[in-house]
Formats: sequence, C-alpha cells, structure tokens
Amino acid sequence: MNTPLDPVPPQVPGRDDEQRVALYSAEFAADPHRVYREMHARYGALVPVELAPGVPATLVIGYRAALRILNDPGRFPADPRHWEKTVPADCPVLPVLQWRPNAPRSAGAEHTRYRGATTTALNGVDLHALRGTVERFAVPLINSFCATGSADLVAQYAFPLTFEVINAMLGCPPDISARAAAATAAIFDGVDSEKGNLMFGEAVRELVAAKGSEPGDDVTTRLLHHSAGLDDTEMTHQVVALYGVGMGPMQSLIINTLSLILTDDRLADEMLGGALSTRDALDDVLFDDPPLPNASVTYPRQPILVDDVWLPAHQPVVISLAGCNNDPEIRDGNHIGNRAHLAWGAGPHACPAQPTAYLIAQEAIDQLLDALPEIQLAVPVEELVWRPGPLHRTLAGLPVTFPPTPPLPVG
Repeated sequence: MNTPLDPVPPQVPGRDDEQRVALYSAEFAADPHRVYREMHARYGALVPVELAPGVPATLVIGYRAALRILNDPGRFPADPRHWEKTVPADCPVLPVLQWRPNAPRSAGAEHTRYRGATTTALNGVDLHALRGTVERFAVPLINSFCATGSADLVAQYAFPLTFEVINAMLGCPPDISARAAAATAAIFDGVDSEKGNLMFGEAVRELVAAKGSEPGDDVTTRLLHHSAGLDDTEMTHQVVALYGVGMGPMQSLIINTLSLILTDDRLADEMLGGALSTRDALDDVLFDDPPLPNASVTYPRQPILVDDVWLPAHQPVVISLAGCNNDPEIRDGNHIGNRAHLAWGAGPHACPAQPTAYLIAQEAIDQLLDALPEIQLAVPVEELVWRPGPLHRTLAGLPVTFPPTPPLPVG
C-alpha cells in the first residue's frame, strides 16, 4: 500500500522524475493539512496523485489555477466517459466519479438542462418549513441519548438526522430510504462499492416510480414535472446526485463543525460570548475541512499546459477545495467570518444547494448545543479517527459526554 511519499509509476507528461501522492492512504486521511503543506512546498499548484492504486490524476491546490479551471468548462469538462474506459470496473472511486446523466457529471447543453431542473427543484424548498423539519427529527434523536450522559454524535445524531431530513426533502418512503442509506455508506467507504452502487440505483428507481404514482410537495416530484422533460433514467440520476451528495457531505459538515466547536477553545468561547455564530463555525470548517475536499473533478479535452505543467487529455484533474483554501498565496491567517472559500465550488458546477445546506447544518448544531450546552469530547482529540478516502473528509465517530439531561418536550 502506498503512503503519501511512496513512489508510484509516473504518468503525467513532464513529471516523469516525480512521485505521486496516494490520496487513498490512511496517512493522508489522518493529517491531510500536513500533506497539503508538503505538496505546496514540493510541487506548487499542481500535484501528481493517485486516487486509488494505479489510478493517476492531477490535484490542483493553487487557488488561482483552480478558478481558471473551474471557470473554463469548455476545455475542462466534467464528463468522465473517456477516462472511464481506462479504469477497471471494480475501481473504488468509480461509483462516485463515473458518468451519469446528471449535472455534476455532464458538460455543455446536457449540463445546462440537468442543472436547470435541479436548481428549480431545490429552489422550491420552503426554508422556513425545512427548519421545522430539522427540529422535528433532531429532538427525538437528542432525547434518545440525553439521559445517558454520553453519545457518539456520528452514529446517534448526524447520520440519522441527515438521513431523515434528506428523505423528507426528496419525499422518500422509509423502506426505500433505508436501503439507499446503506448503499451510500458502502459507496463512500469504498467497501464493496460496486454492489453499493447497484443497491443505490435500485432504491432511487423505486423512489422515482413512487413519486410518479403519488406526487407530493418534494424535490423528486418537482424534478418529474420540470419542463426539461427528464425521462426515467435521467430522473433516477438526478435523484442519485441529490441523495448521494446530500447524505455524506451534509453529515460530515455537521460533525466536522461540532468537532471544531468541541476542540477549539477560542472558537467555543467566542461563540458562547456571542462574538461568533454557528454560521461562522461552519465557514471555518468549510475553509479547513470541507466535507468533499477533493470531489470537484474535470477531464481536459486535450493535453493542456497550466502553470508550466502538461495535463494529459481525459485524465482526472481534481480541484482540491481544501488545498486551494489553504494556498499560502491567498491564506492570511485567521479566516473566521471569511466566506471566500471554495468549498461550494465555483463556475457552472458550483453547488446549487448552499442555502439549504447551511440551514440544515446550522439548525442541527444549534438544536444539539441548546439542549446539551455542557457537552464535551469524550476522548483526547488525537484519538479521533478520520475515515480514509480520497474524496471525502469526515470523522468515523465523535464520542461525547455531558451531564444527563431530561428529555426535551416533543411538539
């Protein structure tokens, strides 16, 4: 298994004497910020990496280079179909990066059509009602452990809460959503990801069929009725994108922010004193530990020179949102209150769900901290374990303790 400094076969023109960084290693997952600093010092803005064993790519960690690429979809499209022909069917990152007829994995007119439908469906979400939805699911979850004095906030709070809220937004019945959630976990963990991908597709197809028979005031129904006229296959893949990107990253944003609040005394004190808000804490995390730090991927149509480095045609060029946010050229120390990060992407593929994501994460965190204001980390911060994987950034668990508290009233 490659460590971040192990040599692997070079395949990027002009970089034959350099070694690749293994983004899938446990060492990278444990301390990516150290590796980003080493990358900047050794390679500059463009880094030769492996996404999985034998799967080469270029990681962009320069802020200005990233903006150039993200805003040039003509030369850097997000369509991976040429690349897919070069990787085996069991490649662990293929289920996340493979082509689908949806906005994140399309280019040109197809992308415009899919993104228009998705944006309209998301813009129909009533944010005031969504706040109530988060509270409706958060309170019973908090009540399930508040009297015990301890909990794992990943398994007992962030995951089930995100699961329920995304299901509610999509109008997904419980039996279908349970299978979709299990499949999502398998895909993002890279454990039997091919089977997880098939399970996920089956569950989503059932959801689309259910909404065709029984429409509702939900994102899936709005997609079905959009003027883009999405067929059954296209519908399935729009929902796959919404479900997959909603579940894992949303859970991670909640957990990563709670972890920061519980481990950064300066931040916690300023929040307690009213100088900072939960929104400020969220943006701090979106700078340093965004949930999808390396999932913005493009594939050059032809070999192209960027910052004196030749990028091969059709090989992944991965925009490292975390690496770019920490580019020494633009980083100026304390960034609390600064929302100029790239965590939501940029250009035509920027995330269309920012208001919804901010609201869900902020409400989830506020509900927990209001109910359990004396919550503390149950283990030394050094013992927290980050899940390995090249594309996501999330803790495997977040154990906490607090004074046992009576259950909250349920409205």
